[in-house]
Amino acid sequence: MRFLLFCLITIVSLSGCAGWSPNYETPQVNITSFSLAPETAGIAPRFLIGLQVINPNRNALPLKGMSYSVEVDNNRVLSGATPDLPRVPGYGMADFTIEASPDLLGSARLLNRLLNSQAKSLDYTFKAKLDVGSLMPFIHIEESGKLAMPEPQ
Repeated sequence: MRFLLFCLITIVSLSGCAGWSPNYETPQVNITSFSLAPETAGIAPRFLIGLQVINPNRNALPLKGMSYSVEVDNNRVLSGATPDLPRVPGYGMADFTIEASPDLLGSARLLNRLLNSQAKSLDYTFKAKLDVGSLMPFIHIEESGKLAMPEPQ
């Protein structure tokens, strides 16, 4: 009986992983907009971030949820999570909006650094973890770049 149960679990696990072929490409996430949420009230503002997920694979991405953060010079300044995501078709894309809240301590550390340095640019990183279901591994996405600081006049 245990052997039969083991074989059944193995078959189900392998069939779940069969959709992720060796040719699987990580989806791309683009930030398309960034704004203050209109219903923001109180001390901590909320931000709306427009995202576009591009699926370069044959199989659709049935997104179950996503957690995300934005770091500037290794200081987390925004973070959030959402379960409300669209299904991204194979070889397709989906646009949606997420909401993020500021990390006040990370933002304060960044502000302190900016006031005490003459940095010409800041490094930023957008990190996201996409959940595509219990039989599939999480998809980790990281986009990095530099923000140029304006020259003092």
